[in-house]
Amino acid sequence: MGVSAPLPVNDRFLEVLERLSHRSIEEYYNPYQQFDWPEKLDEGRMWMTPELLTVYGTPFYDELGEETLQRLSKWESINFYSLNVHGIRELLIEVVGRIHMPGFEVPSDFFHHFIGEENEHMWFFAEFCRRYGDKIYGSTALRADSAWEPEVENFLVFSRILFFEELVDHYNTRMARDESLCHTIREVNRIHHQDESRHIAFGRELVSLLFTRMKEAVPAARVAEVEAYLKRYVVYSINSLYNPHVYRDAGIADPIGLRNALVADERRRPHERKAIRKPLGFFLKTGIFTDDVLPVV
Repeated sequence: MGVSAPLPVNDRFLEVLERLSHRSIEEYYNPYQQFDWPEKLDEGRMWMTPELLTVYGTPFYDELGEETLQRLSKWESINFYSLNVHGIRELLIEVVGRIHMPGFEVPSDFFHHFIGEENEHMWFFAEFCRRYGDKIYGSTALRADSAWEPEVENFLVFSRILFFEELVDHYNTRMARDESLCHTIREVNRIHHQDESRHIAFGRELVSLLFTRMKEAVPAARVAEVEAYLKRYVVYSINSLYNPHVYRDAGIADPIGLRNALVADERRRPHERKAIRKPLGFFLKTGIFTDDVLPVV
């Protein structure tokens, strides 16, 4: 983890930091008192909005039957919150390592709010998984091809965090509004969205500044390598939603076969694109991505 030059801070960034820090204080809640955890959730209803299931838009959605879809929604829900647990843990490690690093003096105070809130998110997602699934699904990380320069490494850390938060927020906002879901599921998603809206606003400003700093520090060929890596991360993140362990727990006979079929099914691409529309649009607008073509991984 290298030291970078100071951020090219502007008045807009300072104004955003002040506004979001104030909101973090004003909107603070105690997560350990916020949720009324029922002893169990109803197994005879959906635990995730149907349009967010990984089989949606394919023949499997109709073929599996209502009971299997309900079981699938439970375990896809547990997988989604498990991915949050792992993603938050990794981003906390990275942000804690940079909170007082030279080059990050200006956003340091907001990092304290960010770390506190994300730690609480990790707790309530893990609590949901343990209470209602008796497990937290595992996860693997996408490794870089080579060692990055400090400016590249810092840019990628916060770009990955931003993309992860925006992908998750797509699910949060949809499920928070879905009145067919139980109160507990809606509330977990609503509360997370409330905090993530601040984190995303901050992340977009910070990533823009880090991208400017990176372009000044490394050659164009390196910038192109970074784009290729970040696109692979986008695809990796999407594909992590297709978990064969989920399909096995839902009682599906060939979980690996289903996973492979869904990942390869072009009918899933419009639904995936919908989930990443906002971060993809941001990456294109800022020039981080030169096009919207994603690799086949």
